[in-house]
Amino acid sequence: MPDDAPRRPLRIGSCSGFYGDRLSAMREMLEGSADGQGLDVLTGDYLAELTMLILGKDTMRDPRLGYARTFVRQVEDCLGLALERGVRIVSNAGGLNPAGLADALREVARGLGLDPVVAHVEGDDLRPRAAELGLDGALTANAYLGGFGIAAALRAGADVVVTGRVTDASLVVGPAVAHHGWTPTSYDELAGAVVAGHVLECGTQATGGNFSGFLSLPAGSLDRPLGFPLAEVAADGSCVVTKHDGTGGAVTVDTVTAQLVYEIQSAHYLGPDVTTRLDTVRLEQVGPDRVAVTGVRGVAPPARLKVCVNTLGGYRNTMELVLTGLDVEAKADWVRAQLDAVLTASSVTWTRTALPAADADTEEGASCLLRCTVKDADAAPVGKAFTGPLVELALGSYPGFTLTSPPGPPTPYGVYRPALVDRAAVEHTVVHADGRREVVPDPPGPLDPDPDADHVGRRPSPYPAPIDTITRRVPLGTFVHARSGDKGGDANLGLWVAHDGSPARADRVTWLTKLITPRRVRELVPEAAALPDDAIDVYVLPHLGAVNVVLRGLLGEGVAASTRFDPQAKGLGEWVRSRHVQVQEGLL
Repeated sequence: MPDDAPRRPLRIGSCSGFYGDRLSAMREMLEGSADGQGLDVLTGDYLAELTMLILGKDTMRDPRLGYARTFVRQVEDCLGLALERGVRIVSNAGGLNPAGLADALREVARGLGLDPVVAHVEGDDLRPRAAELGLDGALTANAYLGGFGIAAALRAGADVVVTGRVTDASLVVGPAVAHHGWTPTSYDELAGAVVAGHVLECGTQATGGNFSGFLSLPAGSLDRPLGFPLAEVAADGSCVVTKHDGTGGAVTVDTVTAQLVYEIQSAHYLGPDVTTRLDTVRLEQVGPDRVAVTGVRGVAPPARLKVCVNTLGGYRNTMELVLTGLDVEAKADWVRAQLDAVLTASSVTWTRTALPAADADTEEGASCLLRCTVKDADAAPVGKAFTGPLVELALGSYPGFTLTSPPGPPTPYGVYRPALVDRAAVEHTVVHADGRREVVPDPPGPLDPDPDADHVGRRPSPYPAPIDTITRRVPLGTFVHARSGDKGGDANLGLWVAHDGSPARADRVTWLTKLITPRRVRELVPEAAALPDDAIDVYVLPHLGAVNVVLRGLLGEGVAASTRFDPQAKGLGEWVRSRHVQVQEGLL
């Protein structure tokens, strides 16, 4: 094939969406479909903001750790099969110690009598320069790298490439760059690969996992473990998302949309290689379990790189009390008053589950939970100084006093915050199998100095739409799907109109886009009412029939520090779908 001829699509699959995902998935993906179709590349995403904190604590105990140890077990089981089938493995499981992971894999390979070419990518870890870069107190500080380091390792012949904190999508971008020969200014192609990577990065979330429309999936598709997704990435950056034949779940326009709107911010998806215009993404069902992704456009990436910073925030502890029967609110008020007078922690948060039903026919149905969470910079105020006074009330407080568990010790928690650094502060480096070090150059300019400045995709107000007619009050989820998640202390809520065959879908999309304003979001999510006026933004993704809502600060200081009932906002979308709204009769 001439060098300038388009190459066949790259077939790239996922076998992990987080540190703790299904161990058998690597083998399942390598063994392939019943029709014999295999993969070119297998990726696995093991990192999240919380994972970096966990790995940081690992390195405090043992500097030789800091990588995802389950990945080593998977490779030990599957390396021979991958080499036999010519499948390259690319993963960010290196975490805070990609060099250590690469050495561990070589040791495993020697024990198996194998000799793979193992390379790693580093340069993201900024801890040695944290003070210099204004990242004081960082337990971890990692810049998000792009895919060109991975591409360089693959072009040099690597069978296995492990990285630190590259972006999740870079695990797909890098192999696609190596396969298709894209350059750093192939913005549309790179953006298409970013979308493919974003769809694949959370594993089975693209095949029906965490999907609000799970009841609409084909009969029998949920009777077996969900298959992991794969993408066939073409030379122009378009792709087809699918899965191996015979695996559980389904790949539909709605399951792919669910992952596309997950944990995004605006209609601009910023990355180190390209800024992707999510408002240009088009999806089409082109066959059973086959969704085409086309039309993606990209522009120059930001001039600075995002950094994931984790610091130690202090210590926390939680205890739950059971409130049963009558006078529940008065019981809660009494015990709160008793404890608030003696607790010394700097932060005390009380939450209560819904009031029990009247005349319940089980004791559990007649009960609710009162939860107390305390936090402090020191361990003492959240240790026995917290649990002791609570236990002492066992015989001297409200009737029916009981706890759901024995007292526990305080636990340390971390605080995540994003930061930005100049690209010159980061040396993106590939360490090849022979020890040769290759520095990956920054993309050519001009780069975007302020990629959020034009607020592309923000919902206009007022929104041009017909005036509502006769309406009926029904749950928002009657024909609207949702997916939600977290980015540090911010919550992301994606809402889109289901592809259920209704001839009114276009009108439903207009109605949804008109409905979801920052003011309406505060009504649907009452706890958001206390957020500042500019804390809620709504962005329109027209080709997806979707809106994306960002609620800044809803989760406090983020997952590890949040005292919210749902600290990662995983259930936020399902709650909002259950809220009742006025819907025009003609749309139902």
